[in-house]
Amino acid sequence: MEQLKINQISEQVWEIPPTGAMRVPGRIYANENLMQVIRDDQSLKQVANVAQLPGIVGYSMAMPDIHWGYGFPIGGVAAFDIKEGVISPGGVGYDINCGVRLIRTNLVADQLKIDIKNLIAAIFNSVPSGIGSHGAIRKLSRRELERVAVQGAKWAIEMGYGSADDLQFIEDRGCLADAEPSVISQRAFERGADQLGTLGSGNHFIEIGKVVDIYDSTAAQAMGIFQGNLVLILHTGSRGFGYQICDDFIKSTLRATQKYEIKIPDRQLACAPLKSIEGQDYLGAMRAAANFAFANRQVISSLIYDSLLKTLKISPNELGFRPVWDIAHNIAKIEEHQYGGKKIHVCVHRKGATRAFGPGNPELPEIYQAIGQPVLIPGDMGTASYLCVGTEIAMRETFGSACHGAGRILSRHQAKAKARSLDLYQALAESGVYVMAEEKGTIAEEMPFAYKEVGEVVDSVDAAGIVRKVARFKPLGVIKG
Repeated sequence: MEQLKINQISEQVWEIPPTGAMRVPGRIYANENLMQVIRDDQSLKQVANVAQLPGIVGYSMAMPDIHWGYGFPIGGVAAFDIKEGVISPGGVGYDINCGVRLIRTNLVADQLKIDIKNLIAAIFNSVPSGIGSHGAIRKLSRRELERVAVQGAKWAIEMGYGSADDLQFIEDRGCLADAEPSVISQRAFERGADQLGTLGSGNHFIEIGKVVDIYDSTAAQAMGIFQGNLVLILHTGSRGFGYQICDDFIKSTLRATQKYEIKIPDRQLACAPLKSIEGQDYLGAMRAAANFAFANRQVISSLIYDSLLKTLKISPNELGFRPVWDIAHNIAKIEEHQYGGKKIHVCVHRKGATRAFGPGNPELPEIYQAIGQPVLIPGDMGTASYLCVGTEIAMRETFGSACHGAGRILSRHQAKAKARSLDLYQALAESGVYVMAEEKGTIAEEMPFAYKEVGEVVDSVDAAGIVRKVARFKPLGVIKG
């Protein structure tokens, strides 16, 4: 990789000054140790490439979990002026609205009267997982899927999956407005028809964990989190529906790049002007995929809820099952932000990054107004996951954005090669984690050694002030696709 000049701005902030066709600087949030790892990755070149796109505002940004991705780096954030800027499928990714839902319960982990293995097995049998998984609910017609694409989580609730109260704990109340199913291909609808309520494969998971540390008791109490609490984390997205939409619109925006004579340093950064027909079509289709993902997580949550009630043989009040927050990772959104002393409207691309809005933001439910938006940062399946909250510093510096996880240091192929000589189930059991998966290869791809240390990643963004740590969870049992 060609050497980029990188200046250290502060203990946790680094900058790539504009050179060549870069319109803005690149900015990386990471401590010095993490930066040593990041320097060896192609992702910094991608940060510089994104900085060349028309209409970019402020910086091309990257979080400490940054690693190489398609077009944009995973862990990348960029905001574009809605009049002069562009929208890029590579800035959202193939798994549109891949995201995380944190669920709290009234249960105390150490007082469970049932083995965690039984709980994992019950959920595993209720939620289809693995490549091409299907069959959680009936196969949906195109007309019904169009309703899902427009209504999001609300559709799932109307179908009996969960409660209307859940919506206040989902980003955008589980539905992005102005979704446009009419621009979506028949192939995308075919792929999504029987995948609602399925986990999928790759880094998607369901985790049962225990609260082992609380750093901010006020915020934890507001979210219903307590020491020793049993919590669940669900990580999945828009499945084949979103994948096909991305694939279709990469081709469409490649044509638009040529049509509008947009110079890009990498074909994977194919884009269209936000105000163009092509840009608006992608935005409408992407919102539809995002709504599918919100509905997907809502359905899966309901399946988990039913599994726990049946297996534990307790009442709903005893279980106390409620989402804490549901957050999108791969998304582009039109948002209002303060920049340069004035309010502006921008399209914020977050790819492998999450929203981290600070206290008082009108988009937050009343229960979180005083503490800020919950930020969910899962680690690998053998270490820990974190609950944080967004801050005013994030609003000023990162368009209200933060990291989304630990970040890979080994490719899936490299991780599988390293895992060949290991008894993976035994290795995880020794760390106190029981795992079930459709494919052993998925476990190999997602072993802890494939990732950065999540605690260091979270400490870095906490030290930078763009999130504030609230709690840490230790995994007890995990389901992988």
